[in-house]
Amino acid sequence: MHARIRAGDPDAFRDMFQSHAQLIYRHAVRITADWALAEDVVSLTFLEAWRLRGKLRDEGDSPLPWLMGIATNVLRNRARAARRHQRAMVRLPVKETVPDFADELIRRIGDAEQLSAAQAGLARLRQSERDIFTLCVWSGLSYQEAAQALGIPVGTVRSRLARARARLRKLAEEELKKRQADRRKSELAPGSGQVQGGRSEGTRSSEERNR
Repeated sequence: MHARIRAGDPDAFRDMFQSHAQLIYRHAVRITADWALAEDVVSLTFLEAWRLRGKLRDEGDSPLPWLMGIATNVLRNRARAARRHQRAMVRLPVKETVPDFADELIRRIGDAEQLSAAQAGLARLRQSERDIFTLCVWSGLSYQEAAQALGIPVGTVRSRLARARARLRKLAEEELKKRQADRRKSELAPGSGQVQGGRSEGTRSSEERNR
């Protein structure tokens, strides 16, 4: 299979796409929380795989680690481009407020609040820790496969993953508590729709309506 892919065999490449595209898509969705962007990541990953097919080595039975390494680089490049775009947009005068649909997209994935807190914590990890965590935990690659995807020793994968798990757990818990506290404050704030004044005010209003 690897030899056929390196040779540019369309059938072999199609088989590779059908076998692994969904896993790469789910990996990209979890990281970006954006279904449309995840589709772009899949397309770019396989375009790069076709361009770099001659570099596929005969390591293991599956080309998945190689593909995930390409996907990781694509996601890094997209993130850098997004940051540059954001910095450029900040310098422009604001004409109107554009709704942020990120929360809606996250809700479609699962538990919105917990996943959002996890993603916020994930964004605060070092890039090297983030890559290891998403590959091993979210996408299910083995230590060996993650090491192959990133071009680092297996021992480095183990140590970075342990560190990433500990830091992410702490950061996500902090973020979740903060969001829950902010929501409670918002619910108790004036104008939130809750009735103020208690029973006597409600009774007085009822008596006035009956006059």
